[in-house]
Amino acid sequence: MKILVTGCAGFIGYHFSKLLLDNQNIKLYGIDNLAKSENNSLKKIRLFELKKYKKFNFSNTNIANKLKLEKIFKKNIFHSVIHLAAETGIRKSIDNSEIFFSANLRGFKNIIDLSVEKKIKHFIYASSSSVYGENVNYPTKEDEPNKTPLSFYGATKLANELIASSYSNIYKIPTTGLRFFTVYGPYGRKDMAVYKFTEQIINKKSINLNNYGRDLRDFTYIDDVVEAINKIFLDVPKKNNLYRVFNIGNSNCYSTKFLIKLIENKLLKKAKIKFAPKVYGDVKKTLSDCTKIKKKYGYYPKTSLPEGIDKFINWYIEFYKLQI
Repeated sequence: MKILVTGCAGFIGYHFSKLLLDNQNIKLYGIDNLAKSENNSLKKIRLFELKKYKKFNFSNTNIANKLKLEKIFKKNIFHSVIHLAAETGIRKSIDNSEIFFSANLRGFKNIIDLSVEKKIKHFIYASSSSVYGENVNYPTKEDEPNKTPLSFYGATKLANELIASSYSNIYKIPTTGLRFFTVYGPYGRKDMAVYKFTEQIINKKSINLNNYGRDLRDFTYIDDVVEAINKIFLDVPKKNNLYRVFNIGNSNCYSTKFLIKLIENKLLKKAKIKFAPKVYGDVKKTLSDCTKIKKKYGYYPKTSLPEGIDKFINWYIEFYKLQI
């Protein structure tokens, strides 16, 4: 069975690709455009690790380039598509909306169009807790009626869900959206809080703590996320329920100020904090209700935030060969 994973050199894409490649019955074709950013060096390292597998094929491809995608789909027969490629970053999307439009809307349509054309058995794609916005009930359920994204990034993810819903209805393609809640862990994104704060504390740099450290986030460890995706991936939606969306979170939320305290305690170093007001586009709180995925697949996140921070920092110290 051959699987296509877009964004295979990204954070979640890398970890899920490794899980698939460890399955003897699966061959994997990975796509990533290795976009230049502060995460680019990590992307190259992730890709290097994936290329150690003989069952892995890779194409440096921009998903907005449909002609190149068509060639890939023509040469390969994919059972399922795991679409994790996207431009990420809430604040970045406000200033660079055209880039986000190209990757997250045009690119998404290209991938789902080809999945329909080639009769893919299961189309799974990354959504985000950003679709909910601010004025919601907590913990937030998938059927929350007040979804009002505060950022262009969140708007593109909600648009992806609406496109998937219409395609499941019109073309009868099974689609599953994954609403991720603040994923962190080894090989994570450098622009995310856990990685960024750890780096800043170690290097004795000041941390600009937005909303005075009061923002609450549902931090979800990467191993729990990958386990959830795998449970969903193995179960193709039935004809009477072709369109599905699941929250994937930890169902606990902590302040960014508390997060820094955990990192300080692990590193035995004090953070230099500059408190700042709320940033436009950021929500004050995220908290997932994961009842739906728990009932369907028995998904229970195993990693608490203190445990996850401990694991992440152990990896960070070993990865960068630091003496703390």
